[in-house]
Amino acid sequence: MNIVALILMIVGALNWLLVGIFRFNLVTWIFGASSVITAILYVLVGLGGIWGIVMLFQRNVRKTELHGAD
Repeated sequence: MNIVALILMIVGALNWLLVGIFRFNLVTWIFGASSVITAILYVLVGLGGIWGIVMLFQRNVRKTELHGAD
């Protein structure tokens, strides 16, 4: 699940990079602006980002548990 989330976050980040630099949205170019597939992909990228936040906090909790409370 972590790898899938990471791939989705990378896809989203690269798409935003293209939008920011070239004003070119690769996802809508491939699937169309009002496509159901486009909406599903955006939702999956968003869920991947939420999962990434969870992974970040889990990592911080593990570090705290390993080092103990100071």
